[in-house]
Amino acid sequence: MKTNSNLPLALPRQDRFSRLAQAAARLAGRPGAFIAACLVIFFWVVSGPLFNYSDSWQLVINTSTTIVTFLMVFLIQNTQNRDQLALQVKLAELIVQMPGAPNILANAEDMSETQLDKLHEYYKARAREKMKTARRRKSRRS
Repeated sequence: MKTNSNLPLALPRQDRFSRLAQAAARLAGRPGAFIAACLVIFFWVVSGPLFNYSDSWQLVINTSTTIVTFLMVFLIQNTQNRDQLALQVKLAELIVQMPGAPNILANAEDMSETQLDKLHEYYKARAREKMKTARRRKSRRS
């Protein structure tokens, strides 16, 4: 497959937020992060009797987990958006380079929901036809 000479050879550096989001998502997805979270919860539970299970003791864990969850939602969304866009770009390149492929599919993510539903039904019908054809061929061979 030939390379597209219009693509920049050196891609620009990611902005600071993207780099931060990627690094945070990588760290949060490691087993060590899960173990650290479990340890925090363990020490919080163990410290309960020390603080007489007070409202402040409960507020610490509630506030902490709410803040972490709130921030992680944005980091995860950023990571998913970037991964989804990269996947769409790769698939679009494959579709465009494939001889005979309908190039309209390279921009499927920009279609309306109605258009996507129609395309989905069309490809489901094509798949059913292919399966019927394959069964007929198989039964003829038997």
